[in-house]
Amino acid sequence: MSAVAQGELTTPGLGGGLRDIRQSGFLLKLLVRKELKVRYRGSVLGLLWSYVKPGVQFIVFYVALGVFLGLERSPRNPEGLANYAVYLFSGIVLINFFSEALGNAARSIVNNGNLIKKIYLPRELFPVASVWVSAVHFFPQMVVLLVGCIFAGWRPDFAQILAAIAGFAIVGMLATGLGLLFGAANVYFRDSENLVDMLLMIATWASPVMYAWNMVQEKLGSAWFAVYQANPVTIGVELFHYAFWFSTTDGSAPMPPDLFVLWTPVGLGIALLILVLGQMTFRRLEGRFAQEL
Repeated sequence: MSAVAQGELTTPGLGGGLRDIRQSGFLLKLLVRKELKVRYRGSVLGLLWSYVKPGVQFIVFYVALGVFLGLERSPRNPEGLANYAVYLFSGIVLINFFSEALGNAARSIVNNGNLIKKIYLPRELFPVASVWVSAVHFFPQMVVLLVGCIFAGWRPDFAQILAAIAGFAIVGMLATGLGLLFGAANVYFRDSENLVDMLLMIATWASPVMYAWNMVQEKLGSAWFAVYQANPVTIGVELFHYAFWFSTTDGSAPMPPDLFVLWTPVGLGIALLILVLGQMTFRRLEGRFAQEL
């Protein structure tokens, strides 16, 4: 025993964190396939639900907000948003990705409790696999969005493509970090699931998915608007609006000030910080997952 160096000893049940994901790519693919098969087992439409559900959601919001409440620009309402359908759907696809990724990641450890109790594998695989499954559902919606944007006159440049990548990266890192945090907490406190559901409900309305950012600025003022704008989901949604909606308005639509110079680095920084905090919390709690489950 004395011959074993202290640095070689590790706490039972602990792995190398997210670093192990790179070495477990095959297991990650298996988990993603398993999640997809389990979710659509016995389903007639299968992956087509990735089109049906956001499509119905879009129609409801478009009719209720764009038509009835007058958020869409029309001859009778020149102050509305031009191409409101593109504006709305470009926000919906990103917020749906975030909601599905975080909601499933927060439940991933508990839902895979039988597997965790039987064998050891990097536990971070389960929240990360949930985010990947959500990405699988995200890309079909992106195809629909791109088709709609092209018909609306979308002509992207390099800056818009970078904006789309940055927006997805911000929301993806945020969902992964919060998924690790709440996934670990949910093992010990099952109330975490309800807390996540409330956060997701708030996130949908606390980001400019269905309304314009300047409506918030007018109501809150500059100081509170800065707090609102610092939300990484808000930044990601605005980057998607710039990437897919802005050019369809011939560049006439106003975008939030300092979106690229200030808020995009802020969003990336906050999302990365939450990812690190989520990983640290996960590693601190994962040692007793099998016992608690």
